[in-house]
Amino acid sequence: MTKSAANPAKGPAVKGPASYFPSIERQYGRPISDWISLIQSRPELKHMALVAWLKAEYGLGHGHANALVAHTLALAAAPNSKPETRVSVHKGVQQ
Repeated sequence: MTKSAANPAKGPAVKGPASYFPSIERQYGRPISDWISLIQSRPELKHMALVAWLKAEYGLGHGHANALVAHTLALAAAPNSKPETRVSVHKGVQQ
């Protein structure tokens, strides 16, 4: 079985930015919800500025910072997401 193959006991393999989450939580000691809240607290910043901010302020690697920002911005843009996760990151308001 290859590393990327799904484990039937665990369900399908996680893909995309979320595939970084276990490593991010282990390496930086914060749950993903904390990182999402931090990103949402900076509505004035765009994607790459958010990545640079996470790297400079919290010491995240580029890949981890980029995965967190991409995921958070996707949550904000998802039309079918739950109301509590559908936050306009660039407006800073619940929708």
